[in-house]
Amino acid sequence: MSHVNARLTVHGRRLIVDRVAAGRPVAHIAAELSVSRQTAYRWVRRFRAEGAAGLPDRSSRPRSPTRTSSEREQTVLDTRPSVRFGPLRIAALTGVPARTVSRILRRHRVPRLADCDPLTGAPIRAARTTTNRYGRARPGELVHLDVKKLGRIPDGGGWRAHGRSEQVKGRGIGYDYDHVAIDDHTRIGYAEVLPDEKGATAAEFLTRAAGYFAGHGIHRIERVITDNAFAYRNSAAFHQAVADLGAGTDCSCG
Repeated sequence: MSHVNARLTVHGRRLIVDRVAAGRPVAHIAAELSVSRQTAYRWVRRFRAEGAAGLPDRSSRPRSPTRTSSEREQTVLDTRPSVRFGPLRIAALTGVPARTVSRILRRHRVPRLADCDPLTGAPIRAARTTTNRYGRARPGELVHLDVKKLGRIPDGGGWRAHGRSEQVKGRGIGYDYDHVAIDDHTRIGYAEVLPDEKGATAAEFLTRAAGYFAGHGIHRIERVITDNAFAYRNSAAFHQAVADLGAGTDCSCG
Protein backbone atom coordinates (compact mmCIF):
# COMPACT_ATOMS: atom_id res chain seq x y z
CA MET A 1 0.00 0.00 0.00
CA SER A 2 1.35 3.42 -0.90
CA HIS A 3 2.11 6.09 1.69
CA VAL A 4 -0.93 8.24 2.48
CA ASN A 5 0.73 11.38 1.07
CA ALA A 6 2.44 9.74 -1.92
CA ARG A 7 1.57 11.07 -5.38
CA LEU A 8 2.74 7.88 -7.14
CA THR A 9 2.45 4.15 -6.57
CA VAL A 10 5.51 1.92 -7.00
CA HIS A 11 4.21 1.22 -10.53
CA GLY A 12 4.17 4.96 -11.29
CA ARG A 13 7.71 5.38 -9.97
CA ARG A 14 8.89 2.54 -12.17
CA LEU A 15 7.28 4.27 -15.16
CA ILE A 16 9.46 7.32 -14.48
CA VAL A 17 12.60 5.19 -14.29
CA ASP A 18 11.79 3.22 -17.46
CA ARG A 19 10.93 6.32 -19.48
CA VAL A 20 14.10 8.12 -18.38
CA ALA A 21 16.10 5.01 -19.33
CA ALA A 22 14.45 5.18 -22.76
CA GLY A 23 15.91 8.67 -23.22
CA ARG A 24 12.85 10.83 -22.65
CA PRO A 25 13.23 14.22 -20.90
CA VAL A 26 12.46 14.17 -17.17
CA ALA A 27 10.41 17.37 -17.44
CA HIS A 28 8.06 15.75 -19.99
CA ILE A 29 7.67 12.60 -17.91
CA ALA A 30 6.91 14.61 -14.77
CA ALA A 31 4.22 16.59 -16.59
CA GLU A 32 2.61 13.39 -17.91
CA LEU A 33 2.39 11.88 -14.40
CA SER A 34 1.40 15.17 -12.70
CA VAL A 35 4.39 15.35 -10.38
CA SER A 36 7.22 17.85 -10.03
CA ARG A 37 10.56 17.45 -11.75
CA GLN A 38 12.17 17.22 -8.30
CA THR A 39 10.00 14.20 -7.53
CA ALA A 40 10.88 12.53 -10.81
CA TYR A 41 14.62 13.11 -10.26
CA ARG A 42 14.33 11.75 -6.70
CA TRP A 43 13.02 8.38 -7.89
CA VAL A 44 15.58 8.19 -10.69
CA ARG A 45 18.43 8.85 -8.23
CA ARG A 46 17.07 6.34 -5.74
CA PHE A 47 16.73 3.68 -8.43
CA ARG A 48 20.27 4.26 -9.65
CA ALA A 49 21.59 3.97 -6.09
CA GLU A 50 19.47 1.08 -4.82
CA GLY A 51 17.78 -0.56 -7.80
CA ALA A 52 14.16 -1.70 -7.60
CA ALA A 53 14.48 -2.02 -3.81
CA GLY A 54 14.63 1.78 -3.58
CA LEU A 55 11.18 2.38 -5.10
CA PRO A 56 8.82 1.20 -2.31
CA ASP A 57 7.83 3.61 0.46
CA ARG A 58 10.05 4.06 3.46
CA SER A 59 8.77 4.44 6.98
CA SER A 60 8.20 8.04 8.02
CA ARG A 61 8.19 7.13 11.70
CA PRO A 62 10.64 9.36 13.62
CA ARG A 63 13.59 7.63 15.25
CA SER A 64 12.93 8.92 18.73
CA PRO A 65 15.23 7.91 21.58
CA THR A 66 12.48 8.86 24.07
CA ARG A 67 9.88 6.37 22.87
CA THR A 68 8.04 4.68 25.70
CA SER A 69 9.65 1.40 26.71
CA SER A 70 7.91 -1.87 25.89
CA GLU A 71 7.48 -2.54 29.61
CA ARG A 72 5.54 0.69 30.18
CA GLU A 73 3.46 0.07 27.06
CA GLN A 74 2.54 -3.35 28.37
CA THR A 75 1.56 -1.82 31.72
CA VAL A 76 -0.87 0.48 29.91
CA LEU A 77 -2.26 -2.40 27.83
CA ASP A 78 -2.75 -4.55 30.92
CA THR A 79 -4.44 -1.72 32.83
CA ARG A 80 -6.99 -0.85 30.17
CA PRO A 81 -9.04 -4.11 30.21
CA SER A 82 -8.84 -4.44 33.99
CA VAL A 83 -10.25 -0.99 34.82
CA ARG A 84 -11.93 0.02 31.50
CA PHE A 85 -11.05 3.70 31.98
CA GLY A 86 -9.98 6.37 29.52
CA PRO A 87 -6.45 7.81 29.12
CA LEU A 88 -6.72 10.28 32.02
CA ARG A 89 -7.58 7.63 34.59
CA ILE A 90 -5.05 5.17 33.16
CA ALA A 91 -2.39 7.91 33.31
CA ALA A 92 -3.12 8.47 37.00
CA LEU A 93 -2.79 4.74 37.71
CA THR A 94 0.32 4.03 35.64
CA GLY A 95 2.26 7.29 35.72
CA VAL A 96 2.33 7.39 31.90
CA PRO A 97 1.20 10.76 30.46
CA ALA A 98 -2.37 10.72 29.14
CA ARG A 99 -1.37 11.65 25.57
CA THR A 100 1.18 8.84 25.57
CA VAL A 101 -1.52 6.46 26.80
CA SER A 102 -3.72 7.51 23.85
CA ARG A 103 -0.88 6.88 21.38
CA ILE A 104 -0.15 3.45 22.88
CA LEU A 105 -3.80 2.40 22.65
CA ARG A 106 -4.02 3.57 19.02
CA ARG A 107 -0.74 1.91 18.09
CA HIS A 108 -1.97 -1.42 19.40
CA ARG A 109 -5.46 -0.98 17.87
CA VAL A 110 -7.23 -1.15 21.20
CA PRO A 111 -10.94 -0.42 20.52
CA ARG A 112 -12.49 2.75 21.91
CA LEU A 113 -14.53 2.46 25.10
CA ALA A 114 -17.56 3.72 23.14
CA ASP A 115 -17.26 0.64 20.91
CA CYS A 116 -17.16 -1.79 23.82
CA ASP A 117 -19.69 -3.37 26.17
CA PRO A 118 -19.50 -1.28 29.40
CA LEU A 119 -20.02 -4.43 31.52
CA THR A 120 -17.56 -6.84 29.93
CA GLY A 121 -15.30 -4.59 27.85
CA ALA A 122 -15.78 -6.80 24.80
CA PRO A 123 -16.01 -4.97 21.40
CA ILE A 124 -19.63 -4.79 20.25
CA ARG A 125 -19.43 -2.34 17.33
CA ALA A 126 -17.77 -2.92 13.97
CA ALA A 127 -14.61 -0.98 13.16
CA ARG A 128 -14.97 1.83 10.61
CA THR A 129 -11.83 0.85 8.75
CA THR A 130 -10.21 -2.34 7.63
CA THR A 131 -6.55 -3.33 7.50
CA ASN A 132 -7.14 -5.28 4.28
CA ARG A 133 -6.70 -3.12 1.18
CA TYR A 134 -8.66 -4.46 -1.76
CA GLY A 135 -6.72 -4.44 -5.01
CA ARG A 136 -6.15 -6.48 -8.16
CA ALA A 137 -2.78 -8.08 -8.87
CA ARG A 138 -1.81 -6.20 -12.05
CA PRO A 139 -2.55 -2.96 -13.91
CA GLY A 140 -5.53 -3.18 -16.25
CA GLU A 141 -6.92 -6.36 -14.71
CA LEU A 142 -10.05 -4.47 -13.62
CA VAL A 143 -11.21 -0.90 -14.32
CA HIS A 144 -14.12 0.60 -12.39
CA LEU A 145 -16.57 2.89 -14.21
CA ASP A 146 -19.20 5.12 -12.63
CA VAL A 147 -21.10 8.38 -13.18
CA LYS A 148 -21.85 11.10 -10.61
CA LYS A 149 -24.81 13.35 -11.40
CA LEU A 150 -24.13 16.98 -10.39
CA GLY A 151 -26.71 19.76 -10.46
CA ARG A 152 -25.58 22.85 -12.32
CA ILE A 153 -25.37 26.05 -10.28
CA PRO A 154 -26.51 29.27 -12.00
CA ASP A 155 -24.33 32.37 -12.05
CA GLY A 156 -24.67 34.20 -8.76
CA GLY A 157 -25.54 31.09 -6.78
CA GLY A 158 -28.55 28.85 -6.35
CA TRP A 159 -31.15 28.37 -3.65
CA ARG A 160 -28.59 27.98 -0.88
CA ALA A 161 -27.44 31.53 -1.57
CA HIS A 162 -30.84 33.10 -2.29
CA GLY A 163 -33.36 30.86 -0.52
CA ARG A 164 -36.02 28.60 -1.97
CA SER A 165 -38.67 31.34 -1.91
CA GLU A 166 -36.69 33.54 -4.30
CA GLN A 167 -37.02 33.13 -8.05
CA VAL A 168 -33.42 32.41 -8.94
CA LYS A 169 -32.65 32.94 -12.60
CA GLY A 170 -31.33 29.76 -14.11
CA ARG A 171 -33.36 27.23 -12.15
CA GLY A 172 -33.99 24.09 -14.10
CA ILE A 173 -30.75 24.38 -16.06
CA GLY A 174 -30.12 20.69 -15.60
CA TYR A 175 -27.19 18.52 -14.62
CA ASP A 176 -23.61 17.69 -15.50
CA TYR A 177 -22.43 14.08 -15.42
CA ASP A 178 -19.00 13.28 -14.01
CA HIS A 179 -17.81 10.05 -15.72
CA VAL A 180 -14.96 8.35 -13.82
CA ALA A 181 -12.68 5.40 -14.60
CA ILE A 182 -10.24 4.00 -12.00
CA ASP A 183 -7.72 1.22 -12.45
CA ASP A 184 -8.09 -1.17 -9.53
CA HIS A 185 -4.39 -1.99 -9.14
CA THR A 186 -2.62 1.36 -9.57
CA ARG A 187 -5.56 3.59 -8.52
CA ILE A 188 -4.83 5.77 -11.56
CA GLY A 189 -8.03 7.62 -12.42
CA TYR A 190 -9.48 9.42 -15.41
CA ALA A 191 -12.58 11.66 -15.35
CA GLU A 192 -14.58 13.88 -17.69
CA VAL A 193 -17.60 16.10 -17.06
CA LEU A 194 -20.06 15.32 -19.87
CA PRO A 195 -23.59 16.55 -20.74
CA ASP A 196 -25.38 13.19 -20.25
CA GLU A 197 -25.01 9.56 -19.18
CA LYS A 198 -26.30 7.87 -22.33
CA GLY A 199 -24.77 4.65 -23.60
CA ALA A 200 -23.02 6.30 -26.53
CA THR A 201 -21.51 8.90 -24.22
CA ALA A 202 -20.32 6.22 -21.81
CA ALA A 203 -18.84 4.26 -24.73
CA GLU A 204 -16.87 7.23 -26.05
CA PHE A 205 -15.66 8.03 -22.53
CA LEU A 206 -14.41 4.46 -22.05
CA THR A 207 -12.46 4.64 -25.31
CA ARG A 208 -10.79 7.91 -24.27
CA ALA A 209 -10.10 6.52 -20.79
CA ALA A 210 -8.37 3.51 -22.34
CA GLY A 211 -6.15 5.87 -24.34
CA TYR A 212 -5.29 7.79 -21.18
CA PHE A 213 -4.41 4.60 -19.32
CA ALA A 214 -2.25 3.43 -22.24
CA GLY A 215 -0.28 6.66 -21.93
CA HIS A 216 0.40 5.76 -18.32
CA GLY A 217 1.66 2.25 -18.98
CA ILE A 218 -1.66 0.35 -18.76
CA HIS A 219 -1.81 -0.94 -22.31
CA ARG A 220 -4.64 -3.45 -21.91
CA ILE A 221 -7.91 -3.37 -19.98
CA GLU A 222 -8.95 -6.93 -19.19
CA ARG A 223 -12.28 -6.33 -17.46
CA VAL A 224 -14.62 -3.40 -16.79
CA ILE A 225 -16.90 -3.30 -13.76
CA THR A 226 -19.95 -1.02 -13.56
CA ASP A 227 -23.11 -0.59 -11.54
CA ASN A 228 -26.54 -1.55 -12.90
CA ALA A 229 -27.13 1.73 -14.75
CA PHE A 230 -29.18 1.47 -17.95
CA ALA A 231 -26.41 2.93 -20.12
CA TYR A 232 -23.97 0.24 -19.04
CA ARG A 233 -26.44 -2.64 -19.00
CA ASN A 234 -28.43 -2.14 -22.20
CA SER A 235 -26.34 0.04 -24.53
CA ALA A 236 -25.07 -1.70 -27.66
CA ALA A 237 -22.58 1.14 -28.17
CA PHE A 238 -21.10 0.63 -24.71
CA HIS A 239 -20.84 -3.15 -25.10
CA GLN A 240 -19.17 -2.64 -28.47
CA ALA A 241 -16.64 -0.26 -26.95
CA VAL A 242 -15.80 -2.90 -24.32
CA ALA A 243 -15.47 -5.56 -27.02
CA ASP A 244 -13.21 -3.30 -29.10
CA LEU A 245 -10.85 -3.15 -26.13
CA GLY A 246 -10.84 -6.95 -25.87
CA ALA A 247 -12.23 -6.68 -22.37
CA GLY A 248 -14.99 -8.38 -20.44
CA THR A 249 -17.63 -6.79 -18.20
CA ASP A 250 -18.84 -7.28 -14.64
CA CYS A 251 -22.01 -5.72 -13.24
CA SER A 252 -22.15 -4.71 -9.59
CA CYS A 253 -25.88 -4.41 -9.03
CA GLY A 254 -25.79 -3.70 -5.32
